Amino acid sequence: MNKVKIISDQNFKSKKIKEHISKILFEQNVYKEKTIIVIGGDGFMLQTLKKHKNTDLKFYGINSGNYGFLMNKFSKKFFIKNLQSAKLTCISPLEMRVISNTNKPKRYLAINEVSVLRQSRQAAKLSIKNGKKFIMRKLTADGVLVSTPAGSTAYNLSVYGPILSLNSKKVSIAPISAFRPRRWKGKVVNEKSKILITNLNHKKRPISAVADNNEVRNAQKIFIKVNKKIKFNLLYDKNRSLQKKIKLEQIRKDTN
Repeated sequence: MNKVKIISDQNFKSKKIKEHISKILFEQNVYKEKTIIVIGGDGFMLQTLKKHKNTDLKFYGINSGNYGFLMNKFSKKFFIKNLQSAKLTCISPLEMRVISNTNKPKRYLAINEVSVLRQSRQAAKLSIKNGKKFIMRKLTADGVLVSTPAGSTAYNLSVYGPILSLNSKKVSIAPISAFRPRRWKGKVVNEKSKILITNLNHKKRPISAVADNNEVRNAQKIFIKVNKKIKFNLLYDKNRSLQKKIKLEQIRKDTN
């Protein structure tokens, strides 16, 4: 596939940008090998990437949502130049496997994070292991997040988790409103880690496990690892790479 393909969200702004881009591409007869232009917000980009997880396509995102951390800004004047000179960034997702009260394992990918959240008014009681070693034998909290570097500026940042450099080869584990131990700030682990989160009281304190936007309720055990076999190829404007965006967030966090 040499001709550029466009995938757009269905809101008014996305459709309008798609019209402009379609016209520009047609008039200038632009080709870019195995490239899809994705118009929408971060959520739409995440959906699109997962639908094409077994391909070697490249994705150039254009933001028509709010923040658009995974996207590029649209410029009519410089669109072709930005597209042609865009730099490639490769990221791998987390793979979540959940055993719930149905005992039937469910698997989902998470490009940003896996969120483990309480389902009731009671705080969750969790244990967290990396392989055979305990990271936390007993955590009482609203939940816990396991985040990729690409997702470390999303929900992870909101719960005061660390911002990870894109090439850090790390994964962040951050508590959500930790009650006991109250001072626990979480842990950064190697991307080769195999994380197991267990609900220590699944009958009285149910939890859900969410991979980006795919939820499994009444989870009992959640297995999480980075799936290096899957790589998503993202294209970014020369001066607005994903790595630069992450560094800007680190500066903002340090000065706040």
